Amino acid sequence: MKLTTHFERQIEEFVQREALFASTDTLLVALSGGADSVALLRVLLRLGYACHAAHCNFHLRGEESNRDEAFCRTLCQTLGVELHVTHFDTHEYAARQGISIEMAARELRYAWFDELCSGHGYAHVAVAHHRDDAVETLLLNLVRGTGLAGLTGIPPVNGRVVRPLLEVSREEVVDYLKALAQDYVTDSTNLQDEYVRNKIRLQILPLLEKINPQVREKISSTIHHLRGVETIYDKAVKEAVARVADVDGRTISIPALLGEVEPQTVLFELLRPYGFVSAQVEDVFRSLTGESGRRFANGGWEVLKDRDTLILRPRQSEAEEERIGISIPQPPVEVALTRESMLLVSRFPLAPDYRISRSPKVATLDASCVEFPLTVRPWQVGDKFAPFGMKGRKKLVSDLLTDLKLSRFEKEKQLVVTDARDRILWVVGRRTDERARVTEQTREVVEMRVSYVYRS
Repeated sequence: MKLTTHFERQIEEFVQREALFASTDTLLVALSGGADSVALLRVLLRLGYACHAAHCNFHLRGEESNRDEAFCRTLCQTLGVELHVTHFDTHEYAARQGISIEMAARELRYAWFDELCSGHGYAHVAVAHHRDDAVETLLLNLVRGTGLAGLTGIPPVNGRVVRPLLEVSREEVVDYLKALAQDYVTDSTNLQDEYVRNKIRLQILPLLEKINPQVREKISSTIHHLRGVETIYDKAVKEAVARVADVDGRTISIPALLGEVEPQTVLFELLRPYGFVSAQVEDVFRSLTGESGRRFANGGWEVLKDRDTLILRPRQSEAEEERIGISIPQPPVEVALTRESMLLVSRFPLAPDYRISRSPKVATLDASCVEFPLTVRPWQVGDKFAPFGMKGRKKLVSDLLTDLKLSRFEKEKQLVVTDARDRILWVVGRRTDERARVTEQTREVVEMRVSYVYRS
């Protein structure tokens, strides 16, 4: 049993070094019935950890799937381990979601694990990825194209998920089970090379082993090295992001970005969380020294180059992009401007103690200069008004927005309030019209107030 003792010591040292879980935690072990998951359950139990198990029957391999479930039930009964079992119609889910069978199984499995953890108080889900899985993942990511994160294999911890076997090989797993005289089931699809990962396992790695018999150990060693590099890299990136972007990372200073040692890398790390791939980031980067106004978009986000700034925002839905023209009858009335804002219009006599608000969200006008109904609409090219304080002069709304240094995104959202003669009374949130200002002769006022709300 010397090999068994060595294997268990490796696992215990790894658990403690990576702080995967505490000795008092109850673990949920993902149990397929294969060698890896069976070894994981056995070693954790022998090390004294409290374990329950969870088995998913995806009904993808006919009778073989039912065989795996029966094996897991017998094993857990023999070991005195509580077992949770669930069944999935994986083909139906994949078709409904428009995803691959492999991705469907993954989503179903981990969603169920989360439910079990929440419902039963399990601290962690232990899964049986080992060193060879991490090596295969690195090669798979390398073939597809990846950044530094993709070269670090599989992380020991990912939220609730922990991987205690990451430092042992598949060969060591099988030897451990032999030493315990423990049987397991074999998934026949693991022996087929129709999946990319299986091609790497069955074809690429054996070929690389002809070049270097220790290739798995060498790649694993590289993964450990790259994890350390990634820690340093992440720290440097966070510091760079703080220098070039605002707090939420969605407004990026182009001069500050170009002043970084590797500006394109920093830009990639800023845009990657929003779904932009390297080719798109290259296009954005090439635009930095070009003309203002260029846009770059993916499914959910868009980037605008606005003078010396990059601005990132969610893409608007078709409904939100509609050109609105809201009619406002005699007040009091409240209308929705956008999904997040309301406009309250009131009309009342001017009291001696009334104070005109200086808030940009409030416009106070002389009621005698306002002809109802009013209209709220987006500003248009050629729109003119007489800004407050500019007596006898008119100004293009476009010039006002430019003087205020608004981005194109902000300009696109800008609304104006017009009266029955289509005179602009208020560039909302910016400036009122001088001709409707409150004077000593004013007896009644119209007040327009924007309030921001969240609408689910």
